[in-house]
Amino acid sequence: MILLAIVFPCLSFFIRGKIIQGIVCLILQITLIGWLPAAIWACMSYVNGKNEKRHREVLAQINKASQSQ
Repeated sequence: MILLAIVFPCLSFFIRGKIIQGIVCLILQITLIGWLPAAIWACMSYVNGKNEKRHREVLAQINKASQSQ
């Protein structure tokens, strides 16, 4: 997925369901100079999404443990 974010940054957003960000990224990606920032943005967004999911899972486990006590 990270390779997809580097090669096709806007497609990375579309696959993850972030349509508005994908359109903005596509507009940025159209310019040759803007392709590099678009790729960096897509990679950072992907990593942040993974971290957010991990944090939600940890919080769910903490809440589950506190309710069982």
